[in-house]
Amino acid sequence: MRLSKTLLPTLKEDPVEAQIVSHKLMLRSGMIRQLGAGIYNWLPLGLRVLRKVENIVRQQMDKAGAQEVFMPAVQPAELWQETGRWDQYGVELLRFQDRGGRDFCFGPTHEEVVTDLVRNELRSYKQLPANFYQIQTKFRDEVRPRFGIMRGREFLMKDAYSFDLDQQSLDNSYEVMFQAYKEIFKSCGLSFRAVEADSGAIGGSASHEFHVLAESGEDAIASCDSCDYAANLEKAVAGLQDGTDTPPTAEMQKVATPEAKTIDEVSEFFAVTPDKTCKSLLVESDEGPCMLLLRGDHELNEIKAGNLLAGNNFRLLEPHEVKKLTGVGVGSLGPVASKLKIIADNSLANMSDFICGANEDGYHLTGVNWERDLPSPQFADLRNVQEGDSCSRCDAGSLRLDRGIEVGHVFKLGDKYTKSMNMTVLNQDGREQTPLMGCYGIGVSRIVAAAIEQNHDDNGIVWPIFLAPFHVEILLINPKEAPAAEFAEKLYQQLLDSGLEVLLDDRHERLGVKFKDADLIGAPIRVVIGGRGIKEGAVEVQSRKGGSSQKVALNEVGETLINRAKDLLSGS
Repeated sequence: MRLSKTLLPTLKEDPVEAQIVSHKLMLRSGMIRQLGAGIYNWLPLGLRVLRKVENIVRQQMDKAGAQEVFMPAVQPAELWQETGRWDQYGVELLRFQDRGGRDFCFGPTHEEVVTDLVRNELRSYKQLPANFYQIQTKFRDEVRPRFGIMRGREFLMKDAYSFDLDQQSLDNSYEVMFQAYKEIFKSCGLSFRAVEADSGAIGGSASHEFHVLAESGEDAIASCDSCDYAANLEKAVAGLQDGTDTPPTAEMQKVATPEAKTIDEVSEFFAVTPDKTCKSLLVESDEGPCMLLLRGDHELNEIKAGNLLAGNNFRLLEPHEVKKLTGVGVGSLGPVASKLKIIADNSLANMSDFICGANEDGYHLTGVNWERDLPSPQFADLRNVQEGDSCSRCDAGSLRLDRGIEVGHVFKLGDKYTKSMNMTVLNQDGREQTPLMGCYGIGVSRIVAAAIEQNHDDNGIVWPIFLAPFHVEILLINPKEAPAAEFAEKLYQQLLDSGLEVLLDDRHERLGVKFKDADLIGAPIRVVIGGRGIKEGAVEVQSRKGGSSQKVALNEVGETLINRAKDLLSGS
């Protein structure tokens, strides 16, 4: 591709609306331009990278035995009403009516559509297992779209759906997809981690997320330093504390604490660390109001609590609601003598002589102990894990927290959709049987942004060779210098004929502009051609990663570039 003939509107400065590196560099390098909130045009440079990700995904999905289909983006409400998700999905579902007044949505995902397709086409167990995938535009009406394409409203996604006759077959299909995903991210040249995850609005019995590791990641992921356990913060479980119940050593006392309402204030007042205190939170759920207890230094995991309480309507009560329900402010709320249902986090099970609210404004209780002062409640995992927590999977390890960008998610859906949509096949006994489903999504466009978050420096993007829009950039210093221009043109054709993807910067621009743009674009290999080098019989070949360079004789430069690019593509 000749840069003089390419739409590549680079920017010198970071756009004010861009907050993270990938958004800044995608705008500055001319990959994307915003059309509306969370909606972007993909320009030639960006589209080349997007298509590379798409091709890698397609190759691995085909290799895994999945069949490519293409389903409508616009979906009738009737299908979503069959599964109950028309009312459950929430505000991110873009609903609209056609001119006949019929309800539709712009698909954020395609479980209903693919189940409808399969229930009309597959009749026998002999046609299972089956896996169908597509690469297609999705739309989710994000309340607050941000970070460019990282959290946009319109995006390109690969979604696949497996259908199996029984659980063992589903487990096999899930494992095939799990391994295919690992190969996809390896082929993209990314550092990633697969973690256990909550199934969320999609549903199902088990799921894993795939995260590209990056400091800018929105998600916290926990992993053990001794075993292969890894989970996102919504799902991660800390190991239970060692030891047995500690006997009480103090009597329960009520102490006036007029100025102490927060955990930090209470800890300072009593000269203890926050882990010696107990905080009480009131929540509303399908079961009515409930009090949740956590250690003072821990934070509630609302996903865990909501799942525990079957919480379609789960939410934390506001301070004025707490006051109305209990007659006491949140800063003095406590479990002793409370008539509410109480669930305590596992970390409280072995605590003794702890401090909590006295259910009287301006007072706290000290020396509180289970059984003696209040009945032992139901204990459950309610909290976010912390750095250094013991691993729940092994005895030796402790947890570390990293930041990750979710780029893939796989689910075991079971019969959530096939049962509600009455999808059956005839089994070996000639009886109708409801198949089990798996669901497997990859954010194709998000991978582009995640790759940039993981591969950049102060000057621009440093593409992995597998995703780079061009393998080699030829930077022609002055197109008016005939010998240099002729050599650049000959080299350009030689590299193209070898199968490499090449960008020739043949613009009549200042040299500084060309180098700045080359750094922004981030081709792995760059060759600089000028009149002086032609006279000296050598040109400079540079590596974008690390910035190393070498002089290469004119008669060797073509072969050198081809071999270097092929070495990178082969992983050597």
